[in-house]
Parts: sequence; C-alpha cells; structure tokens
Amino acid sequence: MRIAMLSYRSKTHCGGQGVYVRHLSRGLVELGHDVEVFSGQPYPELLDPQVRLTEVPSLDLYREPDPFRIPRPSEIRDRIDLLELATTWTAGFPEPRSFTLRAARILAERCADFDVVHDNQSLGTGLLKIAAMGLPVVATVHHPITRDRTLDLAAAPWWRKLLVHRWYGFSAMQQKVARQIPELLTVSSSSAADIAQDFGVAPSQLHVVPLGVDTDLFKPTDAPRIRGRIIAIASADVPLKGISHLLHAVARLRVEHDLDVQLVAKLEPNGPTEKLIAELGISDMVHISNGLTDAELAALLASAEIACIPSLYEGFSLPAVEAMASGTPIVASRAGALPEVVGADGACARLVRPADVDELTCVLGELLDSPQELRRLGAAGRRRALEVFSWESVAAQTIAVYERACTRVGQC
Repeated sequence: MRIAMLSYRSKTHCGGQGVYVRHLSRGLVELGHDVEVFSGQPYPELLDPQVRLTEVPSLDLYREPDPFRIPRPSEIRDRIDLLELATTWTAGFPEPRSFTLRAARILAERCADFDVVHDNQSLGTGLLKIAAMGLPVVATVHHPITRDRTLDLAAAPWWRKLLVHRWYGFSAMQQKVARQIPELLTVSSSSAADIAQDFGVAPSQLHVVPLGVDTDLFKPTDAPRIRGRIIAIASADVPLKGISHLLHAVARLRVEHDLDVQLVAKLEPNGPTEKLIAELGISDMVHISNGLTDAELAALLASAEIACIPSLYEGFSLPAVEAMASGTPIVASRAGALPEVVGADGACARLVRPADVDELTCVLGELLDSPQELRRLGAAGRRRALEVFSWESVAAQTIAVYERACTRVGQC
C-alpha cells in the first residue's frame, strides 16, 4: 500500500506526535508498505531510511530561538502564507489549517502516487480538499483539543481568557473536519469517548489503536537506580500536565527524603513552572533537561525509582508506556486514559486523584519507603509493556483501518 502520512509538526521532541510519526512509519515499511511523510516544521528526525520525507515549508513562526517572529516581506509567497500570518497576528494558531492546505496543493499534483492519506492530528480543512480528489483519508486524533482548552481556560487569569479562547479557535475547524472523515484513529477508549462527546462524531467512525514502545531501547538496566530519583516528562509547560502539583508534593517530601527530581520538559523562560520552583525553594533538587536523545531518555527513565505523571488529562501517555517498559514504577493521576494505559487494577502503578497534592505526597512518600513495592510495580509494568504495547501491532492494526477507508471509496 502506498501511504502519504501528514503531520503538521513532527520533530520527536514536539511531544507524542513526532514519536508517533517516526515509529508508525517504520512499522509500516517493515510490513512491506511504501510510506512518504509530509511534514511542516520542525521536521522529523531519524526517520527510517526506507521512509521518504517531503518537507512542507511554512513561515515557521514559532521556531526557536525567535518564536512569534516577524517574517520578511520576501518570505510571503502566497495566500496561504498571508492566512498563516494574519491568524498568528490575531492571536490564533494557524498551523493545522495552513499545513493541510499546503499538503492538499502538493497532493493535487501527485494524487495517483498514493492509495491512502493518513493525517496525524491536524484535522485541517485541507483534508476535505484531499478527500474531494477521491483519495481515502484516515485521521489520527490523539485526544480532543477541547480538553486542553477547558483546562487552560480554567487556569488563565480573567484578563487572559479572551486570548486563550482565540488561540484555540482552530478547535471548531477540527470538530467540523472530524465529522466528515469516516475513519478516525485514536489511541485509547477514553479518548474515543471524549472525541465522540466533544467533536460530535459517531462512535462507529472511531477505531482504537494504542501506541507502542521500543522495548529493546526502553528497558531495565543492571545499574542500580538512584535513590530518591523521581522523573516527570511534560511535552509542554501547561496546566494540563499537572507539574505544579508534583512540585508542591516534592517540596513537602524533602523534609524526610533526599530527592533528585528530574523534569524532562521545555519550560518557558521565567514562566510559571520556573517561578514556582524558585518560590518553593527546591531549585537545588529539581533538575531540568530537554532535547534528550531516545537513548538518553531511556537511561534516565531506567535510573529513576519513580516516574510521576500528574496530568489533569491525557489522551494516552507515551511517557507512561516508556516508564513501564523501563521497569520504572509509576504514580499517575486517575485522569483521562491514564488508568487504561497503566491498568486500572493498580498492578503496575499507583493512581491518585488529579490535582490532589495531599494524596500525591502521601503515595510518593509510601513508595519511597517501600523498596519491595517499587520492585513489584516495576516488574509488573515491564510485563505489561511487553504484552500489550508494540509498534508492530500498531502498524498492523492501522493497515486494517486503511483498508476500510479504501473499500469505502472503492479503491480496494
């Protein structure tokens, strides 16, 4: 099968989107399929050599180290660039729409090269143009962006709420587009229920295919774990990730425990998380890193006694699966898909009420004082990762959805 995979941003450290594109595309080519990734900036890194990359340049208005930059007039090439610039200057987020419009323009000239088009999370209006060409379209929705919007609005001061509303203006587009794509992939039953509720799509449109993990890379090591090390991974410095609750908890725990908190995240300079670390007086024990290679992240996970996922909502959680594969015990919020991912029975993780600092403090303290329970949880997590999550299975299940989409439009 000839597959065009679309992703409006795909670098691994952009969060789960980049990981998904990289590993799913590799799994598909290993099954004998032909895959070409179409990506906006930042472009994916370390794609399988058999996977082709077509770059879809944008104005790259959020690039580091100059986000929200002002492009030179010579950079404006067409009406899509003008749309992207106007949306950004009016406090909106343009990438899902502008990327799919550019991808549709490219695919209009290459329609005969592909059997199916697979969109990763953008849900832009350009997908409807692609479908109108007669190409089967499948879209992955990791979770509905409406959940992020609700939590960000709740956390925003009154004077920022209008800006938050505007930033998430693209969610209305995503809802409209999702309703018109017959085959939608999502990563958990929890996400499927939320997408059906928030986006108004029919449950029959949704196919649950969980994400995978490289269990040869993410695995326990022979080196002893570092006593008191707690690791947390956040793809964004936003309230949804719940990092503030973990920081409050470790500030309390340091009275009786020597802690080494490893926070893998890209924090805003002088942003809320950096300020909270300073206010709590825990700068000496909280160590921040970002841009780690897969091998560095795997080593860090395997060195920790506990992986904490204090999110207020997750549509899946790759860090949870990577921690389980690493044999690292998990303390996670009972929120979104997290109970589904780690197992709601508590066999390989301890679950706490989201945003409950008291319970989080108590559970972390109990585990730090119980090496035997830490070993039990870690071993159970490793077993679950091996039995439930693999990219080979993800690729095979994804192909089955592609075949449904092709049959629907008469191409199979």
